Amino acid sequence: MALDNLIFAQCILYFLAFVFGFIAVVPLSENTEDFGGKCLLFTRGMWQNENITVSKQRFVVEEWGPESSCSFITFVGIASLILSAVQAWRLLFFLCKGHDDSIFNAFLNLLISSLVVFIVFLSSTIVSVGFNMWCDSITEGGSMPSSCEDLQDTDLELGLNNSAFYDQFAIAQFGLWAAWLTWLGIAVMAFLKVYHNYRQEDLLDSLIHEKELLLGRSSRRNSDLKTGLI
Repeated sequence: MALDNLIFAQCILYFLAFVFGFIAVVPLSENTEDFGGKCLLFTRGMWQNENITVSKQRFVVEEWGPESSCSFITFVGIASLILSAVQAWRLLFFLCKGHDDSIFNAFLNLLISSLVVFIVFLSSTIVSVGFNMWCDSITEGGSMPSSCEDLQDTDLELGLNNSAFYDQFAIAQFGLWAAWLTWLGIAVMAFLKVYHNYRQEDLLDSLIHEKELLLGRSSRRNSDLKTGLI
């Protein structure tokens, strides 16, 4: 019963990881489409007057962020989504059939989940730091009267659709950090599974050893009894 509860808890966590991965991937994909493939993470720019006589300012991008940053976090979100879906389905099958992982498979799951925890944490940090750099650029470090959220309603005249960038990355950050916490829980559950299997294997070895000792003692008694009769 305890093992079934552990498998069920793992199944729930994998389902949550799938949901949070989906929450992260959708707005990231939308932002990539809105920005025409350009990555706003780590983008640098400044506000400049259009000309000397007109005081109207427009935002000028000095350097767009590396596209590899956005590609990496999108890939991590998709990978987390797919892996969690496969694992949830596998564990649900085990739960229905009453099967269980071998010690090797349980240890392999622990290694994979630990790796995913690190990668998702890395991608979450990239999103948070990179987006903060973008917001610092368009608000000039907070000196602008408008906030980063307010500026998504302003046409930055960059030749792209910037009407939802703040909402998109706020949702993506939530999805990624929530996915990281979920995968951290999955890694803890995987460790408990490995520990449980190790204890079960250790208990089985002890029982086999005790059985051999009892059989050995019984055989010695029989041989001693035969010797006494002779």
